[in-house]
Amino acid sequence: MALPYFLRNLVPRRERGTSTRSLWAALKTLTWVQWAQFFSGWLAWTCDAIDFFSVSLSVIHLQEQFGKSTHTITTSITLTLLFRSLGAVIFGVLSDRFGRKWPLVINLVIVAVLELGAGFVQTFPQFLALRSLFGIGMGGIWGLAASTALENLPVEARGIASGVLQEGYAVGYLLAACINLELVPAVPSGWRSLFFMAAGISLFAAIVRALIPESEFFLRAKEEERRSGVQRSTSEKTKIFMKETGEMLKAHWKLCIYAVLLMTGFNFLSHGSQDLYPTYLQQSKNFTAHNATIATIIGNCGAIAGGIFAGYSSQYIGRRLTIVIFVLTIGAFIPLWILPSSFSALAAGAFCVQFGVQGAWGVIPIQLAEMSPPAFRATFPGVAYQIGNMISSASAQIEATGGDNIKTTIIKDGVPTVVPDYATVQGIFIGVVAAFVIFITIIGPENHGSHFEQAKTAFEEGAGHDEARNAETEQSPSSESLNGGVVNEKASSVIEEKREIESKV
Repeated sequence: MALPYFLRNLVPRRERGTSTRSLWAALKTLTWVQWAQFFSGWLAWTCDAIDFFSVSLSVIHLQEQFGKSTHTITTSITLTLLFRSLGAVIFGVLSDRFGRKWPLVINLVIVAVLELGAGFVQTFPQFLALRSLFGIGMGGIWGLAASTALENLPVEARGIASGVLQEGYAVGYLLAACINLELVPAVPSGWRSLFFMAAGISLFAAIVRALIPESEFFLRAKEEERRSGVQRSTSEKTKIFMKETGEMLKAHWKLCIYAVLLMTGFNFLSHGSQDLYPTYLQQSKNFTAHNATIATIIGNCGAIAGGIFAGYSSQYIGRRLTIVIFVLTIGAFIPLWILPSSFSALAAGAFCVQFGVQGAWGVIPIQLAEMSPPAFRATFPGVAYQIGNMISSASAQIEATGGDNIKTTIIKDGVPTVVPDYATVQGIFIGVVAAFVIFITIIGPENHGSHFEQAKTAFEEGAGHDEARNAETEQSPSSESLNGGVVNEKASSVIEEKREIESKV
């Protein structure tokens, strides 16, 4: 009896194209512009994490500032996640229509201003309002950062680049934890200083992106328009963009639903293991704020290692199989995450679980980029990601509610004290979500080794049907460098195969 198609396709064939370069050989061909574009995307995503986790690391301080419960304070996290999908639509559309550079610069400046404002609020309603607006700005970052970082790299380097890019999230969490550990207790402004620092770093990222050239993908489209002699106005291009967007949605609506389900599982996985982790250690394990922060830092070191290793592995064993292996790792280490009471054991559990969580996440940027309709690589992944975020936005509140209803007793200052049992709550939550992620990953499509940089831009006719530019026009020298100096003469067949994969799944 033959296995289902999605199981037979779990380990992909060799990457498409005739290039057989090693990863090292591919990296040696990169120009400073390609390195700079990747760095700017990584830095933007790192800033996103610093800004977001400013609240998670400040829950106890915010409770004291505003006189609210943990459940109430986490409303701000929920609102941020709810509004991120709106930002993904706005900035994703702007990026696919006008280019990667200036939409990302504007996005980062907006985030910096709102993060700075959060540091000056005096009431809880003001804080909620600013974090809601912040969610719109934050929602645009991931799709723009991923497309900026990956589309200008050779196919052979995209696996490890995906892991490094995604772990900008862990690096951001790590930096926020270090600021919270060293700066916050040392300055009069206290928790507000974390928000001030985050705003400054985001503004720096905006300046960096403003100094780097536009993506080669868009420069090539403009050059071909000039050579063809057909000069369309901005309004004409916008009309074409809207038409092609509609065509893309009609052709790929099933894929859109699948991508949202996939990202819902992944966002529940990350937020369920991170948003209330410092609170869990302080309330359920009686850690000091200092030790909780140190454990968070150790966990993020595991996350960085896992993401890079998984991204590299996915280039050889496939995107979905890598995800499945790393999610299984999470399940294996849940007991070490929740059962011990000592600092060393819990810190080891944090390292191992985050190695699995962010290892699986390290594959997501390239998996979504290869899965997406190629002309919409900022909008499609960004919106799918942020709708998943919106659905999972109540993760912290779900866990806080669970802690309100499931209690345990610990010895605190020599006295038995009843506290929320976040260990049990997180163990159940993470286990159930991990099982869902494994299932949804296995049944999904994979377009491993896709040459998506050869597609038309979203403001060119035919983009909604995944038409490749190289099927009709001569490839430019710059795009040849992206593909190892080899013209992929089978671009059209690759698109057809992608459609075949989607239909079979």
